[in-house]
Amino acid sequence: MNYFYIFGTVISTVVSQLLLKWRVGLYHDVSTTFLGKLQFLGKLLMDPWVVLSLGLAFLAALFWMLALTKFQLSFAYPFTSLSFILVVVCSVWLFHEPFTVYKLASLGCISIGLLLLSRSV
Repeated sequence: MNYFYIFGTVISTVVSQLLLKWRVGLYHDVSTTFLGKLQFLGKLLMDPWVVLSLGLAFLAALFWMLALTKFQLSFAYPFTSLSFILVVVCSVWLFHEPFTVYKLASLGCISIGLLLLSRSV
């Protein structure tokens, strides 16, 4: 059950980021003025999916607080790097973002680092 808190943190963070990218992509901020930027942000804040995304980010923070009651920070924190891996993979799949050799190498390094850190306890 304790690992559920870390898993909840990661999944809530990933879904939040994917929702934000999806909705921001629909509005296409083209304004260069300060007022235009504020209007863009206002539209986003009125979007129910963006509100859900912000709620998921808050939920991730709650999960994280619970995780910190069960694990040492130096053990738990590296698991949040799973969100980097999942966001890259989902962005390639959902948003057709390019997947380069550099991204593959980076994800490999993150995975190896996480594996090594998880065994250090």
